[in-house]
Amino acid sequence: MIDAHVHLWRLARGDYGWLTSDLDVIYRDFEAADLRQRLQATGVEQAVLVQAAPTIAETGFLLEIAESTPEIAGVVGWIDFESPTAAKDLAGLGKSPWLKSVRPMIQDISDPDWMLKPELDAAFRAVIELDLCFDALVLPQHLKRLRTLLARYPDLRVIVDHGAKPLIAQGVIDGWAEDMKAIADSGPVHCKLSGLLTEAGPDWTADSVRPYVEHLLACFGPERLVWGSDWPVLRLAGDYRGWFDLAQSYLAELSESERAGVFGENARRFYRL
Repeated sequence: MIDAHVHLWRLARGDYGWLTSDLDVIYRDFEAADLRQRLQATGVEQAVLVQAAPTIAETGFLLEIAESTPEIAGVVGWIDFESPTAAKDLAGLGKSPWLKSVRPMIQDISDPDWMLKPELDAAFRAVIELDLCFDALVLPQHLKRLRTLLARYPDLRVIVDHGAKPLIAQGVIDGWAEDMKAIADSGPVHCKLSGLLTEAGPDWTADSVRPYVEHLLACFGPERLVWGSDWPVLRLAGDYRGWFDLAQSYLAELSESERAGVFGENARRFYRL
């Protein structure tokens, strides 16, 4: 089994702008040994380590962790897509066999049309040419733009992080549901079954989250749905074992091979781990 979405960080590095002291349960260092405990407790063998800061330096930090940590199967890094050296920067990072994907932090960018800016073309084409993936960290308002991006770059291997963060706490499913169906129908896009408890808020219930999981499964099928914990951000709303067991229960009616896909094989195939 593979957890397709985890983070590790050291606060002293100083480039996690979003990570502030009010987020008390995650405002501390999280190291490989912390992750190892969670993986071993659930039988998950490996994890994909995902960027948490918009700096190339942090990506280098994650690649160093991957090199010395058997549980890390790959890294989702970051480059400045707007930089004139974006392609060169990506080629440099891509020399590491651990780099599997890149992820601009689109959810934090004020311009909703940012991903469609023509000056990003060289970076997107470099991702394709280097046979890397693109993690789409998007919100519901970005989904129509993402469809345009997919049409522009049909060879781009894309996975949508956290189901595009639907507004579960507000009970909003219309709009998001239709847009996610359109995304799934637009090509071989994958989607992470992750981050949903955080979007559901502290008062989440299994029933409040269930319709969103069922819709993602209906859209992407067990062949393109990829489980991830989003740990330690997950700590804002739950715990590792709890989300693992809940996700297993949501998918209990799938066949054994289909569950094996969602909980590992799909991530292995998509990221080419």
